[in-house]
Amino acid sequence: MAPPDTVSAPAPPRIALLPAWLREYQPAWLRADLVAGITLAAYLLPAGIGDASLANLPPEAGLYACLFGGLVFWLFCGSRHTAITVTSGLSLLIGASLGDLAGGDPTRFAALAACTALMVAALGVLAWMIRAGVVVNFISDTVMVGFKAGIALVLASTQLPKLFGFKGTHGDFWERMGYFLAHLDQTNTVALALGVAALVLLLAGKKLLPNRPVALFIVVGGILAAQALGLEARGVKLLGEVPQGLPAIGLPAVSWREVNELLPLALACFLLGSVETAAIGRLFAAKHGHRFDADREFLALGAANLAAGLGAGYPISGGMSQSLVNESGGARTPLSGLIAALIVLAVVLYFSHLLHDLPQPVLAAIVLMAVTSLIRVAALKRLWRAHRTEFVIAIAALLGVLGSGILRGVLIGAILTLGLLLRRAAHPHVAFLGRIPGSRRWSDLEHSPDNETVPGVLAFRVESSLLYFNVDSVREDVMQRLAAAADPVRVVVCDLSSSPVVDLAGAEMLAQLQRDLAARGTTLRAVEARAGVRDMLVREGLDERLGHVGRGETLAALVERETAATRGANPAGS
Repeated sequence: MAPPDTVSAPAPPRIALLPAWLREYQPAWLRADLVAGITLAAYLLPAGIGDASLANLPPEAGLYACLFGGLVFWLFCGSRHTAITVTSGLSLLIGASLGDLAGGDPTRFAALAACTALMVAALGVLAWMIRAGVVVNFISDTVMVGFKAGIALVLASTQLPKLFGFKGTHGDFWERMGYFLAHLDQTNTVALALGVAALVLLLAGKKLLPNRPVALFIVVGGILAAQALGLEARGVKLLGEVPQGLPAIGLPAVSWREVNELLPLALACFLLGSVETAAIGRLFAAKHGHRFDADREFLALGAANLAAGLGAGYPISGGMSQSLVNESGGARTPLSGLIAALIVLAVVLYFSHLLHDLPQPVLAAIVLMAVTSLIRVAALKRLWRAHRTEFVIAIAALLGVLGSGILRGVLIGAILTLGLLLRRAAHPHVAFLGRIPGSRRWSDLEHSPDNETVPGVLAFRVESSLLYFNVDSVREDVMQRLAAAADPVRVVVCDLSSSPVVDLAGAEMLAQLQRDLAARGTTLRAVEARAGVRDMLVREGLDERLGHVGRGETLAALVERETAATRGANPAGS
């Protein structure tokens, strides 16, 4: 037994493996989850087939990824409506990055894709263990707007040749589009007519039958048309053989050297997948009043990719369109995802042979329809009208994808986000304050130009912590304002109420500012510092030099005291 004066260390927080919704599940929810699961499966099947073609993988790879990922994602997921699936972005990232490493060997390509999923799984579990959920917030929505638009254009460049009925080429967006335009004379009119008809029906279905499995009916109609009209004999390329049954479960045959070479791709897939999954989770949590836990989504994402990698799939994440379908289908919990996965399992085991006659132009139309959701024209217009800097960043991300490829585009997006964050942190807003007429409150003169200024007093508030990377910018703003003052400034007051932290460099900046102002006959005072900031000022010997920063004195009281002291020292001037 511990002695009475010994304080036991607090126990570490428990990490619950099972989500709260599963512990609270009610039988009355099952019917809604069953209906939603059936609806979701109708979307997952064409998505799995279509996106696998973007990844340069056989159609069964997409089905396996949706199947095995879906069988485990629901068990760990905290978000109640997120659907796990192959996505266009991840598929294109895999397809564009593994060609050189695979050396033209389809078997090796599939093994590398499965290994990438396993590495994404390891990153997801690691992120969950270290509570790295905050990381997903570092990729701004601005960057994602441009990044997704770039992906959409690249996706379109891969599918247009299929829609027009001729073979495309490899390379970046510009090479693909150049090849497409140069070979339009090879267009198969039957294939184009079929693809355009499918695209028109998909567009009509989106408008007239929103959140309905229109794509599934288009797939069935395309298969029936191919069989009835003999489309293969007319030069229309079909999907081909889809193996029936399950693959061998196990680790892919990949060397340690290849694992090392796959690490940048795995990091990019994890970054893209986690940001997309978190965005979906936050959307539905805000809409339905649930708590969103980004760390738990990391665990679910890791578990799903582990299953997909062991089951001959490739990296997966939450899919926005599939999740919207899941929600609109009436899903109450992620159990609908398990039901959808079981339906995909039945197709893989017993009905995959029916997919043989699916025309490639129809598949291309489905992918092109999915692409439209990635281009947020309204968001780009809003950025152009109100936030030009953000618009430039979005376009830079877009051009990064088009000019440097998907993998480098992800990295460019991350660098742009961090650069924007650092730029904002290094140049915090310094508010120069005036008194609100008829009150003792002070606010920013920039936003309230009718505020009253006190002669001889310059008051400012840094709307940020004072840290080593922003103190030079703050000091420069203050000195420029002093130089531009029309009347002599006797007292400069630093309001620290919006500065939760002042580090050593911040304290040294205040000390240097006090010396510079004293040399020109101006006094520096500080007010309304928080407890931790006051402690720093005392440790650095600044408390006395700044007029003893008390806990109770307000900015208004300090200005009144300094003004009264000046008048007392110079009664004739008053």
